[in-house]
Amino acid sequence: MSSLRTARSPSFPGAALTAVGLLLALTGSALALPVGSAHAAARYGPSPAASVALPPGGPAVGRSEAEREAQETEGRTVVDIPENVTAGVAVFDRRTGRFTESLQADRAFRSASVVKLLLALDFLWDRGPDYQLPQADRERIEAMLSRSDDAAANHYWSVGGGSAVVSRMVPRLGLTGTAPPPTGYPGYWGYTATTAADTVRVYRYLLDTAPTPVRDLVMGALHRSERCAADGFDQGFGLPSAFDGPGAVKQGWSGFASGGCVSPEPPAAAPGRAADAGPRPPMPVDGVDGPGSRRRSTSDTSPSGGASAAVVDLTSDALHTTGTVGPDDRTVVAVLTLHPDGTPYGTAYSKVTALTGSLDVPGAVRPPGTRFTTWGSGVRVRASATTSSDALTTLPAGVDVLVGCQRQGGQVSVPPYVNDWWAYLPQYGGWITNIYITSSGNTLPGVPRCP
Repeated sequence: MSSLRTARSPSFPGAALTAVGLLLALTGSALALPVGSAHAAARYGPSPAASVALPPGGPAVGRSEAEREAQETEGRTVVDIPENVTAGVAVFDRRTGRFTESLQADRAFRSASVVKLLLALDFLWDRGPDYQLPQADRERIEAMLSRSDDAAANHYWSVGGGSAVVSRMVPRLGLTGTAPPPTGYPGYWGYTATTAADTVRVYRYLLDTAPTPVRDLVMGALHRSERCAADGFDQGFGLPSAFDGPGAVKQGWSGFASGGCVSPEPPAAAPGRAADAGPRPPMPVDGVDGPGSRRRSTSDTSPSGGASAAVVDLTSDALHTTGTVGPDDRTVVAVLTLHPDGTPYGTAYSKVTALTGSLDVPGAVRPPGTRFTTWGSGVRVRASATTSSDALTTLPAGVDVLVGCQRQGGQVSVPPYVNDWWAYLPQYGGWITNIYITSSGNTLPGVPRCP
């Protein structure tokens, strides 16, 4: 079975979603961020799920709204949830003021780098009315949001008092499923709990309520999101791959050993197959700054005041795509996902993109072309259809790519394969040899010749 086609449930506590949640419950690898330690890719022993204390219901955009919207969207479309993926989805059309998608939107996930939105907003909160910032902070916020820079997140987590950042932002924004990291993990900002519904609330605040200087600074950085993150991961999955046109993006990933983008080593052969570039060293996981990212977690007890405890999976690999789509940031999209421990980054990347592309997103423009699966590690995207041209970037191993057209170019030999056909990848602005695309024959079926 290649995928589960899951229709919307009329309400989040409904039996259908409960069954889906039980079916897709997974465990795997973890992400956390101990402040002040060096970047490393070390992976430690498994961590169980942890209870985190969730706040009481928010005042303005509470769960009742999400439930109503879920019921109103029932039956209009389906969400394609790939096999072995657990997902929370919320899609909000700002033009009509309605949700077009709601699937487990109140399920808690560890935030990974999506929490950087709260770090930026907390730092800017009381700096009005002119919001003048030192240039160093402007550059740091830009790096934290557009390149997902972890050092910048460490800085704002520390100066903001750690978990106090989250505790302050919950009532400010009326968040209902967001909570600080579990007890025993005060420096691990990537363990902050959040939901798809709360992520939509954050963007709605930014776009509709935040002071203009705050909106311009934060949304401007998100509109300038770069494909290659500061830690070397390709953050083009989900929204940037599924849709063309204007949009803002904040991604999050956790538990993956490497994620494409850079490959400093020379070409090297793999058993039976040789890639167009050698393997690159493991890169640090987004939201992880050093070893200790997979310690055993503990359960919090719920504090007084009526807060409930929700179990957040700290062990499965996490990959989240969030942001806006369409002119004037028309639609807000939040897709939070978990994958079994050890899932290759390219596989999760492709599944999140497929899931995102299945959504009803008003204002979205889907790119033309045909998607194919690649094989090989360290496959380079070239400036032109020859191995003598510049390498633009490196694909995550096994990722699906969108092919716009194909043409003959420089001959590539990877015994037992020889091929002089190349595929143009419009979303990368470059070419890869057809050898590394899973397809029979030298040319790709259904793909036109490039002019």
